[in-house]
Amino acid sequence: MKAHKASLINSLVLIIFGTLGYLDSEGAAITALIPVIFGVIILIMNKGLKNENKTVSHIVVLLTFLVLCGLVMPLIRRIGEEDVMGITRVALMIVTSVVAIYTFIMSFIANRSK
Repeated sequence: MKAHKASLINSLVLIIFGTLGYLDSEGAAITALIPVIFGVIILIMNKGLKNENKTVSHIVVLLTFLVLCGLVMPLIRRIGEEDVMGITRVALMIVTSVVAIYTFIMSFIANRSK
């Protein structure tokens, strides 16, 4: 899978499931929108990824890594509350972020060996 496609899928998952998490949260916690904001930024930068812009690629990897780190605590909280839908939502965002980072790393390695 190409890095820009993995990033596109990741950004859409962050936007969709982050929005669902916001709508599902009691009291509509504004922090539930953090993955949505990151997803929108990554989505906007997707054209630069498709054009293989190195700077954009590194920024998107950094943003993806930050959102991945930021999703650990919500996952722990959802597990503690035994919220199956919340666990599924957050786990899916984590999995797509990990796949996107893996795809970027493989892309960087392939470009380095050329």
